[in-house]
Parts: sequence; structure tokens; C-alpha cells
Amino acid sequence: MPYPSPPRIPSGPRRRTLLASAAGAALLAGCTTGPDSGGERPSATARAQARAAGDSKALLARYDAVLAAFPGLAERLRPLRSQVAAHVTAFTEGTTPTATPSATRSASPAASPAPVPATEKDALASLAAAERTLADQRAKALLDLPGEPARLLASAAAAGAAHAYLLTTGATK
Repeated sequence: MPYPSPPRIPSGPRRRTLLASAAGAALLAGCTTGPDSGGERPSATARAQARAAGDSKALLARYDAVLAAFPGLAERLRPLRSQVAAHVTAFTEGTTPTATPSATRSASPAASPAPVPATEKDALASLAAAERTLADQRAKALLDLPGEPARLLASAAAAGAAHAYLLTTGATK
């Protein structure tokens, strides 16, 4: 009688771990205490939201460039690109049209115009690195934001971390 094979232990974080991390980040972001510090906090929040919108737009442009160079990746990248586009919408809703261009500029690798790598594998690795860097940047930035803006940034950071994982493992569904 054959013995059952041991269960496969997946490399990297499990889906449940990623979801729990996202939920924990959102919960912590919602637990900020302290009164608003007057006029300074809304402008800091608006700047953070404009920066997040600019970063998401730049990341969306990276996805579009990779898709233009490698149309065979469309099925794999379409769900991730769609979520990044949703982040652009979420971060631009409720922002004032008077946001300055300097407020939307970012030093993150997701925002720097980079040429598309020569191979699909390198293009995916480049997207994963941009997603990971932006997720880390957003996780740090959300600590300085109040309630709802922090929850939105935490959600986008968690999605970016999940995207980076999916881009490096080959699974997107």
C-alpha cells in the first residue's frame, strides 16, 4: 500500500498571511488617536493622497509599457493592472484640483520612467520590484495619516505586496 506524500509547503507567504497582514494594517491605521492638529493635518493628508495618486499613475504607466512590449502577458497582468487603476481612482477622488505638480512627484522607483526590460521574466521582476518598493513606502507613510486616508493607503500597500508576490511566483488567479 503506497504511503501518501507529505503536503507541499509553499514558498513565500500564504494567501491567508497576506490577507491577515492587510487586515491588521487597516485595523492599526484606524486606531490612530489624538485630535487633528488644525490646518496642518489636512494639507499633509492632501499631499500624501496626491503623492499616492501620482505613484499609482506612474505604476499604471509601467504596467501599460510592459503590456505594450509583451502582449502575451496580458492575461496574467490584467487583474493586477485593474487594481492599480482602481487605486488611481480611489486616491484622486476627493482631492482638490489645485494640487500642485510637485505634490504628485515621487522619488519611488514606481514613479521613475524606466525602460521596459528585454525579456518577459525581467519585465515581471521589474514590476514586482516597483510594487514591493511602493508597498513599503506606503506602509511607512500611512503612520502619519488619520483614519480613512490611512486605511486606503494600507489597503493599497497590502495590494502592492500581494502583487509583488504574485508577479514573482507566477500565479495571478
